[in-house]
Amino acid sequence: MGVEIRNFDSLGHANFGWLDAHHHFSFGEYYDPSRVHVGPLRVWNDDRIQPGTGFDMHPHRDMEIITYVRTGAITHRDSMGNVGRTEAGDIQVMSAGSGIFHSEHNLEDEETTLFQIWIMPRTSNLKPRWETRQFPKGHNDGRLTALASGQAEYSDAAPIDQDATLFAATLAPGEVVTHVLRANRQAYLVAARGSFLLNDEPVSARDGVVVRDEGELAITARDDVELILIDLPRGRGE
Repeated sequence: MGVEIRNFDSLGHANFGWLDAHHHFSFGEYYDPSRVHVGPLRVWNDDRIQPGTGFDMHPHRDMEIITYVRTGAITHRDSMGNVGRTEAGDIQVMSAGSGIFHSEHNLEDEETTLFQIWIMPRTSNLKPRWETRQFPKGHNDGRLTALASGQAEYSDAAPIDQDATLFAATLAPGEVVTHVLRANRQAYLVAARGSFLLNDEPVSARDGVVVRDEGELAITARDDVELILIDLPRGRGE
């Protein structure tokens, strides 16, 4: 079975007081040669940010950066003049392209939790871009909804420069959702909350799951589940 479960307790960890971060992939001072990337997926950080704190202005280039807010909200500012607030259940997408400076702060009265996801682009030196997208809150009828994508069939999703799609679903206990991995594709899954069975393999909240060589993925919620799945191309080094 082509499923690798990376238990939450095995992830890289850094706690700076204002920021408590768990790293699914090598990041900062955490390095694991077996966890550098999955295809173009390079970073998945599980961040807890204290009120009144955040990431001050800093640069990026040639990276598609998706922020999925789990609880609370995050406020974005960048060198292009964009300012925006993204709250729980919504996403923001920043294409760093030829270079951009940005800051991300928790201006709320409560802790903000989010997933910070970096995907390597197909094309370098693009014009930088930022946007935020709102999505219906709560139950979405057990369907995987495309939130960000560079695939033509998901033109309603926030665009990214990669042959990849980020899906989300909320599932009630016992509910099942399926996803088909086409040839030369792979997936990375994380439940923001709740546990589930992936083709009968038990997965806990905030575990990371790499899936390869599986045609159909059957995801069965064991309790209330909020699921993120990225469908990715396979390539050199996977």
